[in-house]
Amino acid sequence: MDRAQKEKVVEELGQIFESSGVVVVAHYAGLTVAEMQDLRARMRAAGGAVRVAKNRLAKIALEGKPCASIGDLLTGMTVLTYSEDPVAAAKVAEDFAKDNKKFEILGGAMGENALDRAGVEAVSKMPSREELIASIVGCIGAPASNIAGAIGAPASNIASILSTIEDKAAA
Repeated sequence: MDRAQKEKVVEELGQIFESSGVVVVAHYAGLTVAEMQDLRARMRAAGGAVRVAKNRLAKIALEGKPCASIGDLLTGMTVLTYSEDPVAAAKVAEDFAKDNKKFEILGGAMGENALDRAGVEAVSKMPSREELIASIVGCIGAPASNIAGAIGAPASNIASILSTIEDKAAA
């Protein structure tokens, strides 16, 4: 890799570190190509990505970035999983780590906040952006259906009372 290629990689990594909602750092020693492809496919489906980069270049790219604290985690065979959604990359990494013992999560960063192993696990248990939107829409829609039910209820109650009175009068 010549100098121009290295500079390009550093620039790409810098953009990743700046624009990602969460970055998870893990060791991947011993994973097969098929397992790495599985990780990439899972991450792509969740709206994230996987990047293997030289630790030295990643540390250079981290300088001056909000998540510079993860530089200490970049030792050995590391892989970066990241996503704009602050939860997606952590969820996929945690799920993948449960299936593959060779994939060892070291930590990560969420904006300026450094995450240790437990922090990544805690972030992965948070609801995703889509889940939050769905619950908000559900909360907004629920009062409207309750109001419609309450407005319709007196009419149905009156109808049942009249029908009961009619039945008594006929008997």
